[in-house]
Amino acid sequence: MDERDVTLLKAIADLETGSPERLHEETGIPVSTIHYRLNNLKEDGIIENDLYDFDLEAVGLGVTVVLEVLTDYSGTHHDIGEKLADIEGVTQVYFTMGETDFMVVAHLSGREMVERLITDFERLEEVERTNSTFVVSTVADANSALQSYDLETLVEELVDE
Repeated sequence: MDERDVTLLKAIADLETGSPERLHEETGIPVSTIHYRLNNLKEDGIIENDLYDFDLEAVGLGVTVVLEVLTDYSGTHHDIGEKLADIEGVTQVYFTMGETDFMVVAHLSGREMVERLITDFERLEEVERTNSTFVVSTVADANSALQSYDLETLVEELVDE
């Protein structure tokens, strides 16, 4: 990647669009160059898909629950992580170090779904215990990790020299 690629990725994250015209307005990079670079970034697997993000509250999935999951398993952490990720409503699963084996984030519609989620976790024989935290309000929720960085930092850290 070079500076233009990083600039495009940052603009996509900030604008939450892959529109070449909008990216041109933001970056000044010619539209034809943007098309070419976006195709290359997709082919390289850096851009995985064409995302359309939703307001989960407006959709009806405004209840966020963060769970610590303690497990006892004989297989790999990947196997149990996949089982956790397959539970309906789960959007993120992180394998962690320390006492907690996994951190899980779920977006749900209400109390009934929260109860169903906990029941689904309890059904997994590998799950010993969960510690659930109801999110009262979201302070920050970037759609992309790149949004939390200044462009200069990204260029410094990510551009191949």
